[in-house]
Amino acid sequence: MFQFYFDLPLIVRLVVQAGAVILVLFPIAAACSMAERKISAWIQGRPGPNRTIAPVGGLLTPLGLAGRIPFLGPFLQQMGIFQLAADGGKFTFKEDPVPGHVNKFYFVLAPIIAMIPALTTIAVVPLGAYYAVINGQTILQPIVLANVDIGLLAVFAVSSLGVYAVILAGWASNSKYAFLGGVRASAQLVSYELAMTLSVLPAFLWMNKPGGQGTLSLFDAVQMQSGVWHGLSMASLHGMWGVFYMPVSAFIFLVALFAETNRAPFDMPESESELVAGFHTEYGAFKWSLFFLAEYCHMIIGSAVCILLFFGGWNLLPWIPLTTLIDWLSHVLPFATHPLFMGLVGIGIFVGKVFAFIFFFMWVRWTLPRFRYDQVMHLGWKKLLPLSIANLIFYTLGIALMQK
Repeated sequence: MFQFYFDLPLIVRLVVQAGAVILVLFPIAAACSMAERKISAWIQGRPGPNRTIAPVGGLLTPLGLAGRIPFLGPFLQQMGIFQLAADGGKFTFKEDPVPGHVNKFYFVLAPIIAMIPALTTIAVVPLGAYYAVINGQTILQPIVLANVDIGLLAVFAVSSLGVYAVILAGWASNSKYAFLGGVRASAQLVSYELAMTLSVLPAFLWMNKPGGQGTLSLFDAVQMQSGVWHGLSMASLHGMWGVFYMPVSAFIFLVALFAETNRAPFDMPESESELVAGFHTEYGAFKWSLFFLAEYCHMIIGSAVCILLFFGGWNLLPWIPLTTLIDWLSHVLPFATHPLFMGLVGIGIFVGKVFAFIFFFMWVRWTLPRFRYDQVMHLGWKKLLPLSIANLIFYTLGIALMQK
């Protein structure tokens, strides 16, 4: 069965893989909305969504049948699982009027543009790895739609296009509040994208040796963190996660990621205490939901990139890479080295880390108060940018001295 899949034409495999990734990413992004309400409720000492249950007609669906099973149904209800289906139905069938004073074409186009970069960047993000036999040699291959050498550059280039949707929504709404939200989004993106880009350069300076073939591959970034323990020697750095020997880079990237995804305390484009709802003030129903699905998709992709660069990717722990874990499991499970099993283990570890990051995003949102707009600009231009430049200079000199 596995060989049958690889015998399919390349274009067919790419379409199947892309469809599978989107069909997984889209529901996870939608579930983040329900998860955020539940997590915020736990933080604030509230029960959160716990009353929705599948109607009688829902018995024809697996979720509806699960809701009628003793013990399981009440548990799912208390966890708010059925709220996800209720929200999906509400946003899909709710009346979606278009205000008369907006520029209708661009007003409708904005939420569509928001979803395109959110679902496109996943193409170059590796999700795991597996052993493959190529020309008689067993090598480690990434599980990725497009294994390109400019993976990180592609993520930055495509994901930055998402701000155009916010700007377009603010302009097309013909509303002062929405327009101010769009202007804030553009200023915030420029302010923090500089620091974010400079923060990742030390990691790739460390990875690319002078005279060698340069790469911006995210798979190679994980491989640089996939070594084993060699005692108190420089060789052990190869198995240490990037966050331990580049903590400032990881911190700057994470802070900039909050700002790039418009998450609190950096949610200046929305800022309901000042701008009603910011750039999406005039939106409702399905078009409104697309903006927030795009935001959660950006959170997922941003978390994935941060994990690949600084938190070991699909490696379980520092100095315990996926290959070592599979070797250990192969003594117990004969099929542990099978590409399907190894791929599922790697994806499971990676997705678990992503979920931990998503929880961290939500934890910060419901813990810290929103910054003022001048504080956001001050932090981006006068704190993070000089810190990222100093960090780059420090690691450039340090790496140059180590390689002499």
